[in-house]
Amino acid sequence: MTMEQQDKASCSGRHQTPAEQGYDFSEQVGHLLRKAYQRHTAIFQRHCSDSQLTAIQFVTLCTVMERGPSSLTDIVKATDIDPATIRGVIKRLTAREWVTLSADPADQRKVMVKITESGEALVESMIPVAHQITDQTMGKLNPAERIALLHLLEKMNHSES
Repeated sequence: MTMEQQDKASCSGRHQTPAEQGYDFSEQVGHLLRKAYQRHTAIFQRHCSDSQLTAIQFVTLCTVMERGPSSLTDIVKATDIDPATIRGVIKRLTAREWVTLSADPADQRKVMVKITESGEALVESMIPVAHQITDQTMGKLNPAERIALLHLLEKMNHSES
């Protein structure tokens, strides 16, 4: 849009559309990341051995299995899942008997999360499936593109805000 057209639009009280301002949401990183995440989530749900297990629950189970008994703060730090969300995740995992909760012997105020045998069995059975899910999420990307994508996402996630 020329300066004359912009002036005319602002004088008429009409707001410029995003396209008139050179903005196409479908080309924006947030939109593309959201679409990719929705695709990944759909693939996860399609291939998951338990229809009620979510990707966030799986990441939490993997974290507790790797690290051993963990506080909620430790899980938040390891997964970058916000505290309010992690509390709900732990509540659902406890209800499914995939984790148990106990007080930290060193600090009775601190809640410790421990994976159960059934939780460990679920994680173990899901690992091959998780590899397939990752492979399908990456789709037609060649090996170099896959490495580049992971590197760029890591770099974005560790950038200063």
